Amino acid sequence: MRAPLPGPTVRLAWLLGAVALTALLLPALVSVVLALALVGAAGADARLARRPPGLERTVGNTLALGTPSPLRAEVGAPEAGRVLVRQPSTAGLKVVPPEGERGLRASAIPLRRGRHLLPPFTARCEGPLGLMCADHPGGPAVEVAVYPDLPAAQRLALAVRSGRFREEGHRGRGPLGLGTEFESIRDYSPDDDIRQVNWRATTRLGRPMSNQYRIEQDRDLICLVDAGRLMAAPLGDRNRLDVALDAVAAVGLVADALGDRCGCVAFDGRVLRELAPRRAGGAAVVRALFDLEPSATDSDYELAFRRVGARKRALVLLFTDILEETAARPLIEAVPVLGRRHAVAVASAADPDLEQIVSTLPREPRDVHAQTVALEVLAARRRVRRTLGATGAQVIEAAPGALGSACVRAYLRAKSRARL
Repeated sequence: MRAPLPGPTVRLAWLLGAVALTALLLPALVSVVLALALVGAAGADARLARRPPGLERTVGNTLALGTPSPLRAEVGAPEAGRVLVRQPSTAGLKVVPPEGERGLRASAIPLRRGRHLLPPFTARCEGPLGLMCADHPGGPAVEVAVYPDLPAAQRLALAVRSGRFREEGHRGRGPLGLGTEFESIRDYSPDDDIRQVNWRATTRLGRPMSNQYRIEQDRDLICLVDAGRLMAAPLGDRNRLDVALDAVAAVGLVADALGDRCGCVAFDGRVLRELAPRRAGGAAVVRALFDLEPSATDSDYELAFRRVGARKRALVLLFTDILEETAARPLIEAVPVLGRRHAVAVASAADPDLEQIVSTLPREPRDVHAQTVALEVLAARRRVRRTLGATGAQVIEAAPGALGSACVRAYLRAKSRARL
């Protein structure tokens, strides 16, 4: 690699200006000598600034959406003066702070799911006198894979596995979806039913203990992910497909924690990704779908349903958008065919913007018009939900941040009712 061409610093510009002013006050010979000395010093400074420093960057190749990850850039330049390290951000990866001296201790914050190229960082090295500087690139760009919100999914899976996941406002006979097969004894939780308490262990250990029951295993879960044009609709700073894949990650990791088999089919007008149900399949599903992007075509529900229709009975969890009856007609017509063999649930994220419009007091005539349109859209969605419910499908609709929890509840409820 060719050594970078050095350039002058602000200090050199100020010194050259000062030498030029001395020509007005001192003999010309003195000014020429000073200028030549400054040029010689700048040349020596440039040679030292051009020497390539040792550059090394450390960043994870796999990140989770919205979760900061440490980024380190190390520079070794013992003969140089000041060294400024800068790491450019991209549309999908934000680096905070973007620069530092003699190295960089920053966080890479993923803003968009998928594959991104993190450009090389740059080390600007000044000579010991601070007269000249040179920019040294820090190696090639690095590909970074940004997955859905895995930390939230892992917290849900841990809560289910430890028996701390509950229906909101409901106190049942123990953790939601637990079976009757004894697994272990654990410390008592305030939410435990009194019938879970193991009195012998409580007496022996001197503190409350509860029985932990194993959830039935060997069930199949198939996530159907609609990647058609409707899933490109924005929800805040994300789109519907981003929210759906966060929920897929949550359900898939919960299935792994419970020992069930998990698979997926992603589709628009054709099948884009397919993974047969398997053990520890939740993590494989996340890896298969993390870089999926919505297309501009209409979705073919019948095609997707045919791919899973003949499989072993499973909970088929469809992630799509529920609109008015005309747009949802292909889905409504296809669901009964799938429901003959499988338990079917349709999951969709509610639009918080519509809810805000409806709940806000109108102040202008256009606000009244916006509320009218929003009410019509919400009414159409309710009619589609009722129609889907009449076909035997369970409809799950929740706010974008709560869709994963809602899908996990539906999955555990289907297990507890032996629908799988």
